[in-house]
Amino acid sequence: MSTHKIGMWMYQNSGGDRIQKELIDTLRERDIITIPDLNLREATAKNGEINCRGTVMEELDLFFSYNAGEQTQYQVYLYEMLNHFIPTINSYEAFNISEDKFKTAQLLKRNGINTADYMLCHRDDVGSLKDILREWGGKIVYKPTDGWGGMGLVKIENEATLDMLMPFLNQTDIRYFYVERFIKYDNTDFRIDIVDGEFVSCYGRQAPKDNWKTNVTSGGSVILREANDEVVEIAKKATKIAGLDIAGVDLIYDEEREEYVVLEINGIPAFATPEQEKMGLEFNAKKIQLIVDLIDRKVKQG
Repeated sequence: MSTHKIGMWMYQNSGGDRIQKELIDTLRERDIITIPDLNLREATAKNGEINCRGTVMEELDLFFSYNAGEQTQYQVYLYEMLNHFIPTINSYEAFNISEDKFKTAQLLKRNGINTADYMLCHRDDVGSLKDILREWGGKIVYKPTDGWGGMGLVKIENEATLDMLMPFLNQTDIRYFYVERFIKYDNTDFRIDIVDGEFVSCYGRQAPKDNWKTNVTSGGSVILREANDEVVEIAKKATKIAGLDIAGVDLIYDEEREEYVVLEINGIPAFATPEQEKMGLEFNAKKIQLIVDLIDRKVKQG
C-alpha cells in the first residue's frame, strides 16, 4: 500500500487541538501522513511553487483547511490557486460560495431551496431599499455578505432607522447592500452538520432574552434538539447544491409561512467543544470518521 501525504490547517482552540490529533492518528492507520499547521499566511509563492514552512504545497496529495476564525485575504488568495493543482477540502469554489450570503442564497433559491427573501442592490440605490422595506412589512435585516457569527447584522424596522444607518455605511468601502426579510420565528435555529453527503448531527442555538440573533458570538446558547427528516433532507440538498464536502446548514422555521428556511451554510462547522460534549453533543467521533473516509477516498482518486 502506497503512502499518501496531506497538509492540514486546523483551528486549535475549543478542543480543536485534540480533534486534530485524532484525525492525524486515524489517517495514519490508512497510511496517510499529515503535515499539520500549514498556515498559508506563512507561505510564499515563487516560480511555480507555493512553499509553506518548507513544504511545497503542490506536491501534497490533498490540503485540508479547517480554520474559520483566522482566515485572511492572503490565505484565501493562495487557497484559490492551490485548488488548481491538488484536491482541497472544501474545494475553493464551494468555499467561496459558502463564504458569501448572497451567492449562497442565489444558488439555493434557483435550485428550489427555501431561503429568506433577499435583495442585493447597488450602494447608491437607497430607493430600492426603501421600497423593499415597505414591501416586506417594515422589517428587514442588513447583512454583510461575508460576515459570520452574527457580526454586522442590523435589523431595520422603519425608514428612519435606514436613514440613520446610511451615513455610517457610506463611510465604509462597501459596494452593495444585501438585505433579507425579517422572519418571525421562535428565536431558535437548527444546525445540521453534513459530511460527504451523510448526516452527522443536529443541535440548535437559542437567542438570548430580548435579542433575535442565535449566534453564540452574539450571546446565543447551544441547545440540544432532535433532527427531523425534513430538515436533514433540506440540509443534504443544500450542501450538494453548494458543492461542499463538509457543511453546517443553519435553518429556522418561518412561523408565518409555516416552512423551514435555510439562513446560511457554514463551510467550516466546528466540532463539539469539551463543554458541549458534556451537555450531550456526542458527534465528534462520527464526524472524524466520515472526514477520514472522505480524505482517504480523495487521495486515492488522485
